[in-house]
Amino acid sequence: FPLLKYRPLLGTKRFYIVSMKENFQCLRCGNCCRWPGYVRISEAEADAIAAYLQIPAMEFVEKYTRLTGDRTGLSLLENPDGSCPYLVEEQGFPACMIQAVKPRQCQDFPLKWNFPDWQNECAGGKAMLENEKKNAESGN
Repeated sequence: FPLLKYRPLLGTKRFYIVSMKENFQCLRCGNCCRWPGYVRISEAEADAIAAYLQIPAMEFVEKYTRLTGDRTGLSLLENPDGSCPYLVEEQGFPACMIQAVKPRQCQDFPLKWNFPDWQNECAGGKAMLENEKKNAESGN
């Protein structure tokens, strides 16, 4: 893998993942939280979020989640624009209202899941691509 370290991200999927693990750093832009789609949560995560929000677990499930289309689990509801309802602004910056109990899916972005063209939407992804390009051009 060391030889692949600074190659552009246009390589194989295997290299792509290695490169992201080594070079991606979240810059807290919040754009991953604005992407529409499921945020799957486990029963334990639903219980933890409900406790954190100080509401009964059943109330949280009934009011703030939905059954996924494949009927295999729950997903957080989203705002009409597709963003996460727990995305808030603190001191002018995006923040997660439930950071202390953030679902695993959210924690795993972008290494275990991402969306099409995420590198151009995510500040950390953009920085990673810029660094990869600089390193490739300098021959490192």
